[in-house]
Amino acid sequence: MSTHAGLHRPQARRRGIAGGLMRALMRAGVLGLLVALLLGGCGGAGVRLGSGKATPPPGMDRDELLTSIAACHLRRVVQNNDRGATDAVVIAAIERYGFDVEEMVDRANALTVAASDSATGGSLRRLAANACEKLATLTGTTPSLVRFDRTGKVGNTWVVVNGEIDEGFADDVIEKLRREKAVGLLINSPGGSLYEARRLGRYLRQNGLRVGVSGVCTSACVDVLAGGIERYVTRDAKLGIHQSKVPKYLSSHEGGQLSVVAAALYLREMGVDDAVALAAASVPNDSMYWISPDEALETGLATKLVDSL
Repeated sequence: MSTHAGLHRPQARRRGIAGGLMRALMRAGVLGLLVALLLGGCGGAGVRLGSGKATPPPGMDRDELLTSIAACHLRRVVQNNDRGATDAVVIAAIERYGFDVEEMVDRANALTVAASDSATGGSLRRLAANACEKLATLTGTTPSLVRFDRTGKVGNTWVVVNGEIDEGFADDVIEKLRREKAVGLLINSPGGSLYEARRLGRYLRQNGLRVGVSGVCTSACVDVLAGGIERYVTRDAKLGIHQSKVPKYLSSHEGGQLSVVAAALYLREMGVDDAVALAAASVPNDSMYWISPDEALETGLATKLVDSL
């Protein structure tokens, strides 16, 4: 194995979802969903959502905040074509700022109607595009997909994928995630197409999906892991990186430079330290550097180490 400087520059870890999600109740309406959730407590004794009364941040009134909460909720519903979808930050914001769930659903219904108006639709789509991230900053909660089934139970389906990342991989996995109404992807792969891996990674991030690795994840597979909104890695998982293969139409020097820049930019986009890309560039393509659990956490490639998945 080639030697190199290793990974460094610790990065703050993302905070997990605050509280436990217990149940949802359904009612008729434009969305067909009333998310009446409880934040968990011992023995089922929870705190009713809407019990908090934090003051909105400077420059934002309660009406604007309610619109942001409803826009984030709608974003998850539309992205997943699932009336049982919402986001962890929606739940956290309703509880923190003391909104009634009925208020949020009524506002979401109003936004649904307004979105069909050409005069207001564009601005509402722009609002929804970053609403979940704005709420994440306000609540300290990771913006991640939450699903409920028809009985109101929290969904916890993970799609398991093993094998090479080849042409059509991203579309195949995305279709399966949607069909199975999954909240996360468990992947073990020797790598393959960087294009497919990063396309899937961006989909996972935009849709608030988690990623887990319990076995071997090397080369392009690491880019899929980086895309998860939360990234769980078992303590005995093996994460490996090395140089990417240079396309035949490029010189080895030119291709190598472009590859490192593209990798660094992608990792920055995902909130992962670009030291991972620089370390990979020092390892020949026919060799491998194995990232330690501590390095995975320090660089943000993993947000949590777990015993099993």
